[in-house]
Amino acid sequence: MAGARQTHMGDSHLFIISGPSGAGKGTLVSELVRRVPDVWVSVSATTRAPRPGEKEGIDYFFLTPAEFDVRVRHGEFLEHAMVHGNRYGTLRAPVERRLGGGVDVILEIDPQGAEQVHKLIDRSKLIFVKAPSTDELERRIRSRGAESDDQVRTRLKTAERELRVEGMYDFVVLNDDIKRATDELVDYIRSFSAEKTPE
Repeated sequence: MAGARQTHMGDSHLFIISGPSGAGKGTLVSELVRRVPDVWVSVSATTRAPRPGEKEGIDYFFLTPAEFDVRVRHGEFLEHAMVHGNRYGTLRAPVERRLGGGVDVILEIDPQGAEQVHKLIDRSKLIFVKAPSTDELERRIRSRGAESDDQVRTRLKTAERELRVEGMYDFVVLNDDIKRATDELVDYIRSFSAEKTPE
């Protein structure tokens, strides 16, 4: 993990949205941004290959393992972790710049990274997204058509571990209906916007 210093947040808030692969985090975040356009969503870096339709700098920053290592050595990550055989990380500078400027920030990251950032920035809020069942989780992962059977099994084993840490989160969203789940998430995010210091 990068250095253990607190990031200045001013009146802004950092919301860490996490949960198992296939829980629907990306869909929820897309709906959240449509409803609450003044939040900023951090783009993660990864060493995995792009999936069909994914774009550099929009979905992820796609780095080689060597490029990722250089950024780790230079302390450029707020968090980084190995997940499903690939490395993922959140670049520190863009997040700190937005938080320091009073902008609410969304991180959509895995539970390993969520724990790292929460320890680093104790005012951050942890949001756990989960599917209604393991069968539905598997169906969603398979529907992507991007993973082999072995990769799907690995993701499901990881999901079993990740579901055990649900209790450490500040807020849990059951993503069984996208509209209802989005409504819950929007209400939670907006409840913190009301706490900002008036100018």
